[in-house]
This record gives sequence, structure tokens and C-alpha cells, in this order.
Amino acid sequence: MDLTQHRFSGWTVVVTGAGSGIGHATARRLLMEGARVVAVDLLPERLAALADEVGDALASGDLVTVAGDVSVEATVAQAVEAAGDRIDGLANIAGIMDGFLPAAELDDATWERVLAVNLTAMMRFTRAALGPMLRAGKGAIVNVSSEAGMRASAAGTAYTTSKHAVNGFTRSTAFFYTPKGIRCNAVAPGAVATNIEAPFRSEWAQQRLGPFMQATIPGVAQPDQLAAAITWLLSDDASDVSGAILPVDGGWAAV
Repeated sequence: MDLTQHRFSGWTVVVTGAGSGIGHATARRLLMEGARVVAVDLLPERLAALADEVGDALASGDLVTVAGDVSVEATVAQAVEAAGDRIDGLANIAGIMDGFLPAAELDDATWERVLAVNLTAMMRFTRAALGPMLRAGKGAIVNVSSEAGMRASAAGTAYTTSKHAVNGFTRSTAFFYTPKGIRCNAVAPGAVATNIEAPFRSEWAQQRLGPFMQATIPGVAQPDQLAAAITWLLSDDASDVSGAILPVDGGWAAV
């Protein structure tokens, strides 16, 4: 990756889900572009692997890791403390799937866990980051939504609900805080090559969703492609973009 524009020199950016997939690619790109990154992930070994991967290649910037469950408030507090006096950017990337369960088969544990990770954690990290951003009079937030946030035929009920809510949260945050210098946007990926587990736990869901997915889903994206869009939205290159839900899905949104 040949990155010559150090767009994030002097920035501190918090990235959730930074140990794998889109979060890993985003944290790596931010570091290579000069940011100080607070990388948050559930598994410490994944954060250690990220540190090993980027350690010798960093031209500038540094990496601080926070291992913890993003749905636990203590993890949010640790990340904010690690960031220090300033948070210039926040990438809410951590997320989980729901087994494609439709409403009649949806158990409370799956519903509560998916909403906790995909929505409540995002709200808490955003709420925490807004304090230093408001004091500085500037900041950028990017949330990871999904094609499931724009249609009903991409996931189960819990995941679909969570990503529709992410879109609403993103737009509401943009409405309230863009006048104060803080932009908030979201990317909406389609299928991406990550290690997020997405088995069908419902025979009916497989029968119902299968034909739509086979007919409409474009090729699988690579995490670096999402990282490019996320870092663009975080950067000053997107200085007049706020409240956008940007499909990064190989054209799926156009189907």
C-alpha cells in the first residue's frame, strides 16, 4: 500500500473491532497515514497480531490497544482514557451477525447481544467521543452499517433492525452536531471477506433469503476496500459530507 498523503498526522482515532476484518484494515491504514490509533477489540491476541504486523512498517503514528467487549461500558471508558485529551476521529466498526433468524425463531439472547454490540456500543462510544470533539470544535465519526440497513433481504431480523437503527443514529448525530464542527457518516457494506461468523440457524430463512442472495449479491469485497471508504469519510477530504449513508457494496444498492 503506497500512501504518501499523511492525512491523519497529529490525529487520535479510536477504532472498534480493530483486531480483524474491516476494523483491522482501517486501523492499519490510519496508522500508515500518520494517525495515533486506539484499537479496541474483544481478543487481545488479535490486537497483538495487529501490533506485530504494523510495528516495523510505521513511518509515523503509534498504536494503543484496548482489549475488551465493546458492549461493556468499562471498555468504552478504557478507550477514552487511552485516547487522552483528544479524539479527532471515531470508527465504530465492531459488529456481529444473528444467524439469519426471523422474528418467530429469534431468541432473547441473540436479540440482546446483536443490539448490544451493533447499536448500544456504537452509541456509547459516540457519546464518549463527542465530549472531546465538542471541546475541540471538530471531529469525524464513521459508523459501519450494512446493506441490511437498507433492505430486509440481507440478514435476520435482529441484525436488520440493528443496522436500520445505525442509519437513524448516524443521521441524528449528524443533524445535531454538524453545526458544531463534528461530521457523522456511515458506510453500508455488502458481503465482505471477514471472519464474522454468519451461519444460517433457520431453515426457513435459508429458503426465503437464498434466492434473493443468489440473484442480487455482487462479488465479495475485501476489507481494504471498506477501509478506503471509511478513512476518506474520516478525513478532511470529506469535509462537507455529513449524514451520509454510503453504500460500499459493489453496486448491490442499485439492484
